[in-house]
Amino acid sequence: MADPEKNIVQDTEKQLPNPDNVDSAAERLGEIHMVKQGLHQRHIQMIALAGTIGTGLFLGSGRAIARSGPLGALLGYMIIGVAGSTVVFAVGEMGALIPLNGGMIRYAMLFFDPALAFANGWNQVYSYMVSIPAEMAAAAVIVEFWVTVNNAIWITVFGVVMLITGLVFVRVYGELEFGFSMIKIMLIIGINIMALVITCGGGPDGQTIGFRYWRNPGPFVQYLHVPGSWGQFLGFWTTLNNALYAYSGMENITVAAAETRCPRQAIPKAARRIFARVFIFYILSIFMVGLVVPSNDSNLLRSTGNASQSPFVIAAHRAGIKAIPSIINAAVLTSAWSSGNSSLLGGTRILFGMAMHGHAPKILTRLNRFGAPYVAVGLIGVFMGLGYMTLSDSASTVFTWLQDIVSISTLVNWMCICIVYLRFLYGCRRQGIDRHRELPWAAPLQPYLTWFSLGLFTVLLFTGGYSTFMRGHWSTETFVSSYLNIPIILGLYFGYKLWGRTKIIPLDEIPIRPFIQIYREEPEPEQKTRTWWRRLNILWS
Repeated sequence: MADPEKNIVQDTEKQLPNPDNVDSAAERLGEIHMVKQGLHQRHIQMIALAGTIGTGLFLGSGRAIARSGPLGALLGYMIIGVAGSTVVFAVGEMGALIPLNGGMIRYAMLFFDPALAFANGWNQVYSYMVSIPAEMAAAAVIVEFWVTVNNAIWITVFGVVMLITGLVFVRVYGELEFGFSMIKIMLIIGINIMALVITCGGGPDGQTIGFRYWRNPGPFVQYLHVPGSWGQFLGFWTTLNNALYAYSGMENITVAAAETRCPRQAIPKAARRIFARVFIFYILSIFMVGLVVPSNDSNLLRSTGNASQSPFVIAAHRAGIKAIPSIINAAVLTSAWSSGNSSLLGGTRILFGMAMHGHAPKILTRLNRFGAPYVAVGLIGVFMGLGYMTLSDSASTVFTWLQDIVSISTLVNWMCICIVYLRFLYGCRRQGIDRHRELPWAAPLQPYLTWFSLGLFTVLLFTGGYSTFMRGHWSTETFVSSYLNIPIILGLYFGYKLWGRTKIIPLDEIPIRPFIQIYREEPEPEQKTRTWWRRLNILWS
């Protein structure tokens, strides 16, 4: 039997031909046979269903309500939920046709410009290199809720466990995410039922709340003490950025597409249901917590890093329920661990995909016996040491700056996805391709949804640090973290264009037909008809 590690090194040493013919497309899709297809339908469904649910919802939603009020937070999460769903539609349609590891950077290489694949690829790698140690440090703080020891111990423990997960079969990651997602789903269902009981007067104090807090202190908040409707709008606008980071990661359903069984069926199923999931797990939760906690509760702005800052815990305390904090803290701990695992998978697969195109050292394409890119895992693992910076006050300040810069990379990545997808759409039109008949799956309401999302993301990018331009609110950290990513991504893009002499691929030359032909010639096996009791499974069927 051939050694997959030897084969992949030999393949990447070859000069890849121009991808405008079927042979070149087949060579690229040959990557699917180099890795292990360990992710099943249920894994992809659950990752898409609850993979992005984490501290942004359990802990960060309270800050959104304090800044914009219950109605402002609800509107903010709804708008970003629609825009984020559009991003999932885009990667879902392209990923179903071209199921390669690396997600967006592979589509940018084929459908737009290799320079954008290079620039956004390293932008995302940097994001993962910093976000993983941040999740490790967050997990250590969460554990302090129960026991106090040196945080370095917990940072080390979580780092080692994440590395082991990244070095074994991808199915291990899939099973872990499946379990974590089930925990998060059960918690969300439970806390929403709790909120409903509290607002209806079923708590120990017996008080009926209803829409009391929508009337007083009101549906909106005067943010930054700016009077009138302008202050209320600023609070709402600030929540859009908060919501965007809460949804970040939802686009990663295709980052390990080559390791997914029957990706042309699994990926569209996950993408199609994104609207319902956003409504049930995010918008409904924000609505319920806005009913049971007033926006002027001082505890909403506390930043402890554990369950005590969760608006659901605050609501339970106000109603006299004492058992909730530990339950939510345990779920938040699994969320931090889950987020770290997802970031490790995303970062290593993006490095693998970049190395396949020569945008990173070829050694990063090497696989171990489990089909995992162990060199890429090792590289990401080196940067896990940044987590120890949180143990020192001065180093922690530097690390906070690194995290703030990372936050904008999500927005840049979503903008790049929209741009590449629009090129893909108009390439299909120019080449006379009927997306709904010839592609494995075609996203609905296009290109209108994508243009709306791209416009919104662009405005958010340039207004992210608006508060620094207001008198008395200047913050060097806010200004740098809000805008530094713009010159970085532009410098990487134009620098690579000059060095590699790349060009934007003309619409007529975008290689879509060759991949359609392969899709037709290599159909995936049809899934078995589900029995009646399996049809009752609405989570991952």
